[in-house]
Amino acid sequence: MKYGEKIIKEFDIEKDLEIWENKHKKNYVIKITLPEFVCLCPRSGYPDFAAIYLEYIPNDWVVELKALKLYINSFMTRNISHEASANEIYDVLWQKLQPKWLKITADFNPRGNVHTVIEIDSQKIEKLP
Repeated sequence: MKYGEKIIKEFDIEKDLEIWENKHKKNYVIKITLPEFVCLCPRSGYPDFAAIYLEYIPNDWVVELKALKLYINSFMTRNISHEASANEIYDVLWQKLQPKWLKITADFNPRGNVHTVIEIDSQKIEKLP
């Protein structure tokens, strides 16, 4: 097993998703694009490709980018649906960072004439009954 495969296979969200103290208390938006997201379809096992767009206003914490990259790459061998992967990424970042605002957009490449975009926005969630 090559070193990159080993790191991804052994990635532990609890100890390896590193977060850093946000030293800037003003409101500002961090935008991160992850254009090479891959997971496996839970039904067929075929790969699903997406661009993941993260936007957040940090509170006390920011995510370390290499750790985020490894977390996102850990999906490439997992059988998980579009909805489940987007919701997991949102839930993990919401829990770890406790940001003032968080929005995740998962834009999956079309497959079989179907194009899926999943958007989870903390402002919209809070407004639901």
